[in-house]
Amino acid sequence: MRTDRATSGGITATDAGQPGAYGEAAAGREAGAGAAPARDTLTVTDNRTGKTYELPIEAGTVRAMDLRQVKAGDGDFGLMTYDPAYTNTASCRSSITYIDGDAGILQHRGYSIEQLCEHSSYLEVSYLIINGVLPTQAQLEEWVHEITIHTFVHENVKDFIQGFRYDANPMGMLVASVGALSTFYPDANQIHDEDVRRIQIIRLLAKMPTLAAFAYRHNMGQPYVYPDNDLNYAGNFLGMMYKMTELKYEPDPRLERALDVLFILHADHEQNASTSAVRSVGSTQVDPYSAIAAGVAALYGPLHGGANEAALRMLRRIGSVENIPGFLEGVKAGEERLMGFGHRVYKNYDPRARIIRKHLDDVFEVRGKSPLLEVASELEKRALDDDYFTQRKLYPNVDFYSGLIYEALGLPVAMFPVMFAIGRTSGWIAQWLEMVQDSEQKIARPRQIYTGDRDRDYVPIEQRG
Repeated sequence: MRTDRATSGGITATDAGQPGAYGEAAAGREAGAGAAPARDTLTVTDNRTGKTYELPIEAGTVRAMDLRQVKAGDGDFGLMTYDPAYTNTASCRSSITYIDGDAGILQHRGYSIEQLCEHSSYLEVSYLIINGVLPTQAQLEEWVHEITIHTFVHENVKDFIQGFRYDANPMGMLVASVGALSTFYPDANQIHDEDVRRIQIIRLLAKMPTLAAFAYRHNMGQPYVYPDNDLNYAGNFLGMMYKMTELKYEPDPRLERALDVLFILHADHEQNASTSAVRSVGSTQVDPYSAIAAGVAALYGPLHGGANEAALRMLRRIGSVENIPGFLEGVKAGEERLMGFGHRVYKNYDPRARIIRKHLDDVFEVRGKSPLLEVASELEKRALDDDYFTQRKLYPNVDFYSGLIYEALGLPVAMFPVMFAIGRTSGWIAQWLEMVQDSEQKIARPRQIYTGDRDRDYVPIEQRG
């Protein structure tokens, strides 16, 4: 039983879903009754008024609107919840991604991330995430074909990207160009038409790598490379980035597979900041391009999409294995930050980090081994052997090793979140689609606790000091 009691004027809550939790509250209201059976409710007593309320518990949650009935008086608005950053608030129901952070489990539609990375391609996982089931061979072939033939973008989109400064951040270009697609497909705002939704989904998956590659080539001052529909999803992206004078770009299959796995690992991760942004903006019933652009914008932030860059910079700063003990002591003293370790959700080893680690050798076999790999491996070993870090549940996350792969691919750090965005597009789409079809969803409109002044008199400007 868990009972939280507040001081006078507060709330007393008792969980009736646990044996014996109903206790005195039940006895007070049900005179003469025996021990009340446990049930999925929360009994709340408002100590301001002495009134008791019984709130249903469903899926481990209490509906915030059920608290509105808790009022100090007739003119009271009712009780609200206060949860900065939504750390303990569920904003939706979703059947897309399941995470057990304590056990280090990540599943998409019930399939483990380990099995998907071992047996599937990114486009097959995209089909699964968006449609809810694994495709048949015929369905997968049709899905891949549709995406492949929509990889080209309108020439005006290319001109739009060319209008940016030569040193514009590629994520900034991606935010703008994804949002701009809504102007090329004005029917996209018909979000309740299933056929219209489907073609926008295909276009987003198909064109995101093209926009990303164009942004990269723009930064490099190189001519844009059009898609090659003879290549697979990852290989085509590599070709659009790296093709030079050769008549036909032939990507190394090891790089193709490693990149495809990275896209799978980034496909979806429950209600993170960018996914929440997509749902919030999408709740206005705007077109999917604008909603996905909001996700790209959120991913632009260094605390989200830029985390692998921070981990790579940390490894570079450490420099060599000999410097690791001193660095870890600096972390304990609060003088350094251990980047790429720990996660808001995972309190165990991030399963995605293990998978990335397996593919590092394949990439380094093609591109040459990074001197930072030894530093990363030794840093991980020492941190996991130290109770200071394990007791704080600081284990490597997906960002710890992904930066090493992107660096080995020859990408500038500004492109790291762009790679993240390509993979996450399928998840954003699936979350948007689920939100659009959810009858409980309304336009997002959080409440606030007002802390400013009230009822002030206007002061003429000549009297203001």
